[in-house]
Amino acid sequence: MATVTQTEGRPSAAALSQTAPAIELRGISKAFGAVQANKDISIRVERGTIHGIIGENGAGKSTLMSILYGFYKADAGDILIGGTKTDIPDSQAAIRAGIGMVFQHFKLVENFTVLENVVLGAEEGAFLRPSLAKARRLLVDLAREYELNVDPDAKIEDLGVGMQQRVEILKALYRQADILILDEPTGVLTPSEADHLFRILRGLRDEGKTIILITHKLREIMDVTDNVSVMRRGEMTATVKTAETSPTELAELMVGRKVLLRVDKTPAQPGPVVLKVENLRVTDENGVERLRSINLEVRAGEILGVAGVAGNGQSELLEVLGGITEATGTVTLNGHPLQLSGPESDGRSRRQAGIAHVPEDRHRLGLILDFTAWENTGFGYQDRPDYTNGALMNQHALRTDTEGKMERFDVRPANCWLHAKSFSGGNQQKIVLAREIERNPDLLLVGQPTRGVDIGAIEFIHQRLIELRDAGKAILLVSVELDEIFALSDRIAVIFDGRIMGERTPDQTDETELGMMMAGMDGKAR
Repeated sequence: MATVTQTEGRPSAAALSQTAPAIELRGISKAFGAVQANKDISIRVERGTIHGIIGENGAGKSTLMSILYGFYKADAGDILIGGTKTDIPDSQAAIRAGIGMVFQHFKLVENFTVLENVVLGAEEGAFLRPSLAKARRLLVDLAREYELNVDPDAKIEDLGVGMQQRVEILKALYRQADILILDEPTGVLTPSEADHLFRILRGLRDEGKTIILITHKLREIMDVTDNVSVMRRGEMTATVKTAETSPTELAELMVGRKVLLRVDKTPAQPGPVVLKVENLRVTDENGVERLRSINLEVRAGEILGVAGVAGNGQSELLEVLGGITEATGTVTLNGHPLQLSGPESDGRSRRQAGIAHVPEDRHRLGLILDFTAWENTGFGYQDRPDYTNGALMNQHALRTDTEGKMERFDVRPANCWLHAKSFSGGNQQKIVLAREIERNPDLLLVGQPTRGVDIGAIEFIHQRLIELRDAGKAILLVSVELDEIFALSDRIAVIFDGRIMGERTPDQTDETELGMMMAGMDGKAR
């Protein structure tokens, strides 16, 4: 290999072979104790391409990218950047090598301006003013070149998630990244924001940048990538040209079996009104109104989907109905009023009334990660007669019940003694779903049922929700995934800024109209 000169830790572009891939990983292996996260992985990412990486939860995608970005050190294997073997012991070394990463959860200081966030950690010299002046000039040029227009003086806390994501990309470009890694970048975007992001990524590619896109959305892979690599159980199973594959083939490579990519369901047979919400209002501790006169109904035997960009009130809606947050207004369940404030408005009272709740954030509200699976299965229901023996908990009965739930919900591994943190995201979600669904609720509240869940678990979870609907139960579904809303919902309510913008049935609307409504515009003006 030719000798390569180094500039600030990065190979000189003039010295690199133009035929070498942007990134080449050779024989990368990484274990955490007895768990082999990556096993002898080799992959080439060509220059000036968008390369997708997909796989089930626990397939090793995040570990591989963490090695590339310097968060982990591989046990074995080599990293080549532009044909040159490169040691990346930390993220600063990755940045010097021309690698930038846009995380799923943004790494921004909310009370700093865009300009301050871009410069943070990349200041030049002892004085900040020259760095800010230089950054301002570069930001104007980058924004113009890549359609990343954003006010450099705006505070992060005043920007929507789409704009914040642009700031993360600008941060990487300001640090002269030639390679960009994006981790699940569209999870919090409206359809129009996602489309704009993809235009940005195509523009970056056309300017010679290399993009690695980690996503579980097969449609995005098909729409925006040039090549795609599939991982399963820590190994690389295939790398193919996107134009020469299909969603069905990719799903089968990911899971190792055929996967149903659509939700198989019959038309709903709605019954009586189970949940009725009238003039529901929530004001937070800062005096900001989060829910503004919400009105909706959910009937037995139907799924009402609530579509909206995260942060527009859907979380507060679930928390009020689940007994976590207090509110004003009127809510009835099967004609009986529910208390919206005071001691009788808590989660226990909701469960006794016939409401089960799968929260949006399973780690914060659904599980205690340091407790076992059988303990988590009992949370909220530990005082049921079948789990008690006089004044004591019948732990044997609870463990036996948990083992049955784990078998019926295909939780892997099926070991009720494992701590919740030992399971993948998809299996953690199955534990929560099993706990709530098998209580035979009249109303199931379910938030983001497949967030961070792989395609095999998505198929399973969707089937369980449809089975519950067909058993005559009412389901209120909140999801930022429009594909999921369309697939599962019998009716769709769109929420924006704490208000219901309108209702549609899936056959009456499309993603364009819903996307406009999610952005606060009149969907009829499409």
